[in-house]
Order: sequence, then structure tokens, then C-alpha cells
Amino acid sequence: MKILITGGSGFVGSHLADSLLDMGHEVIVVDNLFTGDKRNIKHLFANPNFEFIRHDVTIPLYIEVEGIFNLACPASPVHYQRNPVQTLKTSVHGAINMLGLAKRTGARILQASTSEIYGDPEFSIQSEDYWGNVNPIGVRACYDEGKRAAETLFFDYLRQYQLDIRVARIFNTYGPRMSVGDGRVVSNFIVQALSGEDLTVYGDGEQTRSFCYVDDLVKGLIKLFFTESVHMPINLGNPEPTSMKKLAEEIIDLTNSTSKVIYRPLPLDDPKLRQPDIKKAETILNWKPEFSRREGLIRTVEYFKGIVN
Repeated sequence: MKILITGGSGFVGSHLADSLLDMGHEVIVVDNLFTGDKRNIKHLFANPNFEFIRHDVTIPLYIEVEGIFNLACPASPVHYQRNPVQTLKTSVHGAINMLGLAKRTGARILQASTSEIYGDPEFSIQSEDYWGNVNPIGVRACYDEGKRAAETLFFDYLRQYQLDIRVARIFNTYGPRMSVGDGRVVSNFIVQALSGEDLTVYGDGEQTRSFCYVDDLVKGLIKLFFTESVHMPINLGNPEPTSMKKLAEEIIDLTNSTSKVIYRPLPLDDPKLRQPDIKKAETILNWKPEFSRREGLIRTVEYFKGIVN
């Protein structure tokens, strides 16, 4: 197939491009490089089945493709709060433009949604039938509500035009090619530990996240895309939760760092619980994460050792 990946020079998108090319597909990466990095895909430039186009998805794109993975959007609070209006435009206008492209070409299209659509959840484990608890006017709303609106558009295109859609609700993911300045907790802790700085934990450190290694996530995205008639949101993530305090201690241990943990006030609207129910992914896709958190963290630490001075 000829497959388009928007946001394909980013952390997840570049790994997805690798896997799809290894499977024998043609891959076109579209990215405006707002948070993406061409260094993540430079090893692909010599591949005759790969093409890169610098383009913003808020502007219509006219190409011929058979499949679309719509990953374009800043994904960490540091990045998406830098320009919240553009973040919302990327989610909504980008979805409209990519859905229009899929409708014109007859392509199957997958939306990279997020666990953030659940907001600050009222339940300890989030399943796909939970509607969420989101502050629509908060500092995180540009991302949370943008992704929720994109899901609405996808299901309206399914109902109105019978478009062949997929929606993946992605939980916290980590691994090589995360940016040093990414702003997400795993990269923050590793960079601080390798630099000899104290690790900054917000709140009391008891809030939880569930971390999925990027190779596992990419396998899940590909399985979802190629499985027939999965016209419902699917959670993709690691169901094993850990507290921020425990994660900080694990990373200090893995990096042999002398850093200490320091505590700062919890950011506004920061969710206290993140744990996916992945029963649908297990039963429908025959998918579940394979990497342990320790194994994934070891690989991620080794990557950052090569880029952190």
C-alpha cells in the first residue's frame, strides 16, 4: 500500500514509518517540523519507497494514497501549550483535511487519539466506554478537546460517508527518539538524571501513569489499522500503573545518578490517574504490550546517553 503518515518525523511517527517500510509498504511522511525532527527519519531518505513532504495539515493536501495514519499534533503539554490555538487547529482542521483526503481517495484512515480525552478520570481504570472528565476551558483543553473533536469528526464521517476509520486512544508512550525538550515525564527524568540535576516530581508523586514502550505501541497501531471493521475507539497502552515517585526512583537507579527527587506543585488540570483497560485490544487485535517497563527504560536511557552531554 501507499501510506501517508502525518506527523511522521516525530517520536512515534518515525518508528511507525520504519515498521511500515519493513513490511514492504510505500510511506509518505508529512510534517511541518513544529515538534518533529528530520533527524528521526534521515536514515530513510535513501529508501526508494520513502518520501518526505514538509507541509502543515491545517492546509489541504492533494496526493494519492491508500492508507493514512493521522499523527500530526504536538503531544506534550510543553509543546501544545506553546501555541494552543494552533494545537486546536491541528487537531480539528487537520482531521477535516485528512478525512477529506481519505474520502476522495477511498483510503482507510487511522486517528492517533489519546488517553487525554478521558481528562482527569473519575475511575481508576479507563475503558473506551468512559466519556471522560475534561475541563473545556483549561490550559490543557486545546489538546484534550481538540482530540475529542477529532474523534467526533471521524465517527461522523463513518456514519455519513461510510469512511473506513480507525481510532487509537494512545496512553503514555516512551522510547528512543523522544526529544530532550519533550516535556514528558520519562524524558524529563532521564535527562535530569543524566545531567546530575534533581528530578522534579509534581504534587506528592503518588499520581499514576502507565507507560508503553514505543515498539509495542507501533505494533498495536499497525494491528488496528490492518484489522477489518474495527469501527470503535481502541485503547493502546500498558495496563501496569506506576507512581511518579516510583518512576523517578527507578530512573535514578538505572542511570546510577546521584540526583535527588524534589517536589513542586501539581500543574493545573493534571490528571491523577492513567491506567488503560486494554481488553478490546487483547480480544479484537490479539495485542498486548510485551516490553517490561525496566527493559524499555534501559533502552531509552541508552538512547539518551548518546545525545545528552
